[in-house]
Amino acid sequence: MDTFFKLPIHRKLSVHKTPGSMWGYSGAHAHRFSSQLPWKETLSFPYHDNTLEPVVTNYFKSTIGEDFEQTGETFQKYCGAMKQLGMKLIELLAMSLGVDRLHYRDLFEEGCSIMRCNNYPSCQQPSLTLGTGPHCDPTSLTILHQDHVGGLHVFADNKWQTVPPRLDAFVVNIGDTFTALSNGRYKSCLHRAVVNKYKERKSLAFFLCPKEDKLVRAPNDIVSMDGTKHYPDFTWSHLLHFTQNHYRADQATLPNFTKWLLSSKTTHTS
Repeated sequence: MDTFFKLPIHRKLSVHKTPGSMWGYSGAHAHRFSSQLPWKETLSFPYHDNTLEPVVTNYFKSTIGEDFEQTGETFQKYCGAMKQLGMKLIELLAMSLGVDRLHYRDLFEEGCSIMRCNNYPSCQQPSLTLGTGPHCDPTSLTILHQDHVGGLHVFADNKWQTVPPRLDAFVVNIGDTFTALSNGRYKSCLHRAVVNKYKERKSLAFFLCPKEDKLVRAPNDIVSMDGTKHYPDFTWSHLLHFTQNHYRADQATLPNFTKWLLSSKTTHTS
């Protein structure tokens, strides 16, 4: 990761994200923020394991350059391990909800997940910016690995609390999609990243996503026990389109997406 972020800016910009795309390099998202630009740069790329092709390795070779083939191979293995871990976590979450442990497996097995490398440079005036503003991840699960520099905050017990970095552990966040899949029993994790004056910070975030055309729907047993269905059926492609084209992810993404989705359906049927 260091190798990429230390490249000359013109080389990084040669793989910059294009409007509407999830993949590539990005500095401050100036086109999406009116104030307090995030003090970070990212590299995002896809991972799925429903092909024999090494998707990540090929991405690095074809997009960044042949000199990044080894880096691509490393991230190919890392993403494979994260997908396996994510699927195990989904099984545990299903069991905790009282449904069959394999209930959600079909939803995620062929999904295209998102891998994101984050670099937060040191900032001379850290009080004027954030690495990443307060938000909940739209995805299902986020598996995060931090370096030794702290900066991740979660909102719990009505205050921001620091998540100390541990090199021997991952941080797992519930995202909006799994909130809907659990009928609201599991809540999306509101979090942010701050920067500091003296040290840069890096992190690796793997976002487990459903297959885009699969229906996101809470199990009938859970809805029956709860007495009401809190979220309409939707696909991951619907939510992805909403966050990429209509709405910047924040702490209210899921309720606002629900309103948008229902209004869209009303418009199409009227």
